[in-house]
Amino acid sequence: MSATVSVFAGPGSWIESDAVAQCHQVAALDGMLHVAGMPDLHPGKGAPIGAAMASTVLYPLLVGSDIGCGIAVFPIGLKRPVPEKLAAKFPDPDVPLDPGLVDGEIPGGHVEGLGTVGRGNHFVELAKVGTVLDEGHAARLGLTAGDLVLVVHSGSRGFGERILRAHTEVHGAGPAADPAAYLAAHDDAVRWGSLNRRLLAARVADALGAQLSEPVVDQCHNLAEVRAGEDGDRVYLHRKGAAPGDGQDVLVAGTRGTPSYLVAAHAGAEANHSVAHGAGRKMSRADALRRGKAKHTVEELRRTPVGSLVVCGDRQLLFEEAPTAYKRIEQVIGDLEAHGLATPVATTVPLVTYKTAEAGPRERRRR
Repeated sequence: MSATVSVFAGPGSWIESDAVAQCHQVAALDGMLHVAGMPDLHPGKGAPIGAAMASTVLYPLLVGSDIGCGIAVFPIGLKRPVPEKLAAKFPDPDVPLDPGLVDGEIPGGHVEGLGTVGRGNHFVELAKVGTVLDEGHAARLGLTAGDLVLVVHSGSRGFGERILRAHTEVHGAGPAADPAAYLAAHDDAVRWGSLNRRLLAARVADALGAQLSEPVVDQCHNLAEVRAGEDGDRVYLHRKGAAPGDGQDVLVAGTRGTPSYLVAAHAGAEANHSVAHGAGRKMSRADALRRGKAKHTVEELRRTPVGSLVVCGDRQLLFEEAPTAYKRIEQVIGDLEAHGLATPVATTVPLVTYKTAEAGPRERRRR
């Protein structure tokens, strides 16, 4: 018998039928118990993105290659931030950090790509706290309207990919033959991702001459969690583009031209204790590139509707990540509220979003 499937989205939400079909395909896997689709649900490679999947069997493919990917929010002190001036001061997030500069142990001993942001929807963003929706909760986090924060979205870079490849080369999409061994490597990648976000934030703060505080949020949204089932059995909760929602604070990322939302998550078992991690794509990268070039200029995408700047030396990526390629973040947050999964605390409004340094195509290919 297939597992149950729940999709936490309202009738006005943009949910592709292919994504729902993927949820049901996953539900048919051996040992699967329940699949919860978040309002940012969209199709992924081998498994839906924006889903939390509970099973008595561990499937590495359901976590994917970017193990440990997540979003951290760091309060940062800057006086009179001018986006144009600050954008010019950001360090190149494609240049790896010298591992000798890192205090303490580097998880898994993996040094490749250390302190870099990566491609896709990853970014480092200077933002300001916009509307405060829950003053008490925001105050407990030390946040007030107008405060500046550094939002870092990145993961384990090539480390997680190496872990998944080692599994799929032998077992394909099948379960982990040795769950303990996979989880040990997986946990290293999760710690690596958190370290990487801290290193990125520290690099940016140093370049801007700013004071950086400890993160008020640092939640991973690509991971496997071991939980106890109702009968005491071990249950593996796979999250792919879904953030822990059992009493956690989560930054649900909007697009680079819209606010993001800091929420207090309180999702229960029906949602596999998870919440959305972002706006979620409504266009494939190929569609976004084709439609974006017909609709937008590069200059339009570099200056967003909220007045922020997007620094991205890769023009194709700029179109692929255009705000129009994503769902409305307000709809995603509304769905989380309507289903009792989370309560909005505050918005963050981008000032400078940094994805890749401005560079010529020849230099970009060498990296």
